[in-house]
Amino acid sequence: MRPENQSSMSEFLLLGLTIRLEQQAVFFALFLGMYLATVLGNLLIILLIRLDSRLHTPMYFFLSHLALTDVSFSSVTVPKMLMNMQTQHLSISYPECISQMCFYILFGCIDNLLLGVMAYDRYVAICHPLHYTTIMRKELCVLLVAGSWILSCGSALLHTLLLAQLSFCADNTIPHFFCSLPDLLKLSCSNTSLNELVIFISGAVVVILPLSGILLSYGRIGASILKVPSTKGIYKALSTCGSHLSVVSLFYGTIVALYFFPSSSNSNEKDMIASLMYTVVTPMLNPFIYSLRNRDMKSALGILFRSDIPFSK
Repeated sequence: MRPENQSSMSEFLLLGLTIRLEQQAVFFALFLGMYLATVLGNLLIILLIRLDSRLHTPMYFFLSHLALTDVSFSSVTVPKMLMNMQTQHLSISYPECISQMCFYILFGCIDNLLLGVMAYDRYVAICHPLHYTTIMRKELCVLLVAGSWILSCGSALLHTLLLAQLSFCADNTIPHFFCSLPDLLKLSCSNTSLNELVIFISGAVVVILPLSGILLSYGRIGASILKVPSTKGIYKALSTCGSHLSVVSLFYGTIVALYFFPSSSNSNEKDMIASLMYTVVTPMLNPFIYSLRNRDMKSALGILFRSDIPFSK
């Protein structure tokens, strides 16, 4: 095929989800409802944490950033997907496609890193309760969040700059509902070995590293509970870690279910299912998980609805 460089490739075509035409309206309404629930639910969490002074703790500081990341992560892909489903106009310009890929990587990386940071916070709260306020001081919390943003920005920017150097073939069809990096690399006529190496290295940093931290943190929490087994201790651990553990299980459980168990679906279908889980389902469920399983959040929500919320100074 005749190669074209990135300046002459003006647009790509997003094939989107394989939905029959007569079912488009149903799925459009479903995804629109889920997206609105995601935005409203996560913004409500941010509002509650901001307004209720009792929630000005490290755990809720991290949760507010996770909620902001979830809204942003979902907003990168879902509005475009909904617009394509409604208008059947599948094209996306080159700059818009590259920008979408960049922000998808950015917020996906932050999500992973924040889950790891929150696991460490829960480890300190359970295993070192007397030193919790000393260890999880404000400066460390800000540093952990800032570090997550810096690492994620660096990863997203590096992938974007490397992709911008590639030439693309005449085929501009992407079998996905957004511009994913692997699909863009498949369309390139250039040597993508450096890009693939960077994906491997950055994946180890922003995915495997936080996942290892999560497993280590909960391993130590479990060991701490087993040292002094009691119903009260187990209940306290579950009430402290239950919400975060549910989110982690949902987030990483998708990877295990889709990629480690055999299925008749092809790789493109698996990627789209996984992406829908990350960008639509998980961000929508997070507010429900943290509000329904968390006594402080339910209390703050009740106060908000009674219009008697104490504004922090």
